[in-house]
Amino acid sequence: MTLRTRLLAGVACLAAAPAALSLAHAATPDNALVMAWNIDAISTFDPAQIGEVVTSEIISNICDSLVDFAPEEESKVIPSLATDWEVSEDGKTITFHLNPDATFPSGRPATAEDTVWSMKRALRLGFGNAAALTDYGFTTENMDERITAPDAHTVVLKFDLVYPSNLLLQAIGAYRITTTLDREEVMAHEEDGDLGNGWLNAHTACVGPYSLVQWNQGEGVVLQANEGYYGTAPKIPRILIRHVAETGTQRLLVEQGDVDVARDLTPDDLSALEETDGVNVVSTLKPQLIFTVMNLARPPFDNEKVRLAMKYLIDYQGLGDTVMQYLGKPWNSFAQSGAWGALQGEEGTPFELDLEKAKELITEAGYPDGFEATLLIGSLPWSSPLGQHLQQNASKIGITLHIEQMANAQLFARARGRDFDSIIMAWQTGIPDAHGNASRLVQNPDNSDEAQLTQYPAWRASYQDLDYNDRVAAAVAETDEDTRREMYRTLQQDWMQTGEMAVMFQSYNVAAIRDTVQNWTWNGFRTYYTEASK
Repeated sequence: MTLRTRLLAGVACLAAAPAALSLAHAATPDNALVMAWNIDAISTFDPAQIGEVVTSEIISNICDSLVDFAPEEESKVIPSLATDWEVSEDGKTITFHLNPDATFPSGRPATAEDTVWSMKRALRLGFGNAAALTDYGFTTENMDERITAPDAHTVVLKFDLVYPSNLLLQAIGAYRITTTLDREEVMAHEEDGDLGNGWLNAHTACVGPYSLVQWNQGEGVVLQANEGYYGTAPKIPRILIRHVAETGTQRLLVEQGDVDVARDLTPDDLSALEETDGVNVVSTLKPQLIFTVMNLARPPFDNEKVRLAMKYLIDYQGLGDTVMQYLGKPWNSFAQSGAWGALQGEEGTPFELDLEKAKELITEAGYPDGFEATLLIGSLPWSSPLGQHLQQNASKIGITLHIEQMANAQLFARARGRDFDSIIMAWQTGIPDAHGNASRLVQNPDNSDEAQLTQYPAWRASYQDLDYNDRVAAAVAETDEDTRREMYRTLQQDWMQTGEMAVMFQSYNVAAIRDTVQNWTWNGFRTYYTEASK
């Protein structure tokens, strides 16, 4: 099938989708997995730039990294584009051997030089995901020496220090930074030296099981399986993702069989669907934190007592039993529960609703009569109830929070632009190690506006503590596991008292799935479209 034919097929499916809303029990096609999902956060498919959970999931099914995570054991790194690898005796060099049968959708063989070019491209562009390389000492100045391809199927990475090798492999697998792009295809669409960034906003050209054949903003996404993929061929050749923001509509669609999977549902929807014939509710704890982040560039949030007070305005368990039932469990630390080095049990949830304590803290901070601030929220099901809960409790101690609700893409743009007082949003790390979030939520290497470290929530909040920066750097370079674990433990406890965000929940991936779908496979870090069948 030619690209044009595939494109037209995808458009036809998307165009037909609205009609299905009025049809009872309209079965989805056997050759397509149809999902209803709020995907309004998508803004680009450039692996160097993406950061949203939705886009990260989609691109991980389009573009292979050198290594991947095992579906059955999310912390275990397995081969992907690289068939195997060696770590040097001094621990500073990893040599990857690429699958010689890998080709791009264009038919051109994928080589180690393509992988090296793609990694250097990410560094040159300097978007947020470049941090997955700069975290480990790679720069535009040293990349030609440290990222090399000695032959067509070998990639060598040389590091500045000795890091835990499993952490390095997890980082490589997580951030798509080793996504191998078809440099000829991408550069054919370069404009004004952008290395194809503009074209990749709505296209893909990489080694992987699927290709993006259609993205209509506010409507949907179509993926088509790549012929000639070097790995195991997807069991379902086409993935259709319909943008459906309204949770009630998602519930109706999956009840009627108009979609196979619904991804954004409220606790009431999920409770009802658990009793619905032909529908299964499935979930898995994921490394995503839901929090209120406060901007330290704007008073009163530059005062750590005010930030601490905000953490006592939330009834974590009450929300966990109602609004967040099925969706998340109370959690306050930056290191997600289950990560290596994370706090255990109640150590990770020291906060509870305490209005008296919150009032005492804002009084000590110099705001005895309270203050006014804006609170931005997105369009996910939990956004509005969490915002209203915080607003109502804040008002009881004199704080007026003005809620502004917007589409998720606009919300992320405001966050990346540091244009907010406070925001309720989520962040998901790709690394099952405390360093994954320590390096983003705690560490902020450069707090200047010019740095544009948009993939650092700490930077977005203008939060920089130089002592914490040093402690994060020391922990990741510590080779004694017991010492390193203790370093993360004390860092989490200190950060929870002074940090830029009130972490509220660690969320679950939850979906309602028709029983015609088999082998729905996911863990906290990946959803594997290739494994699903009908």
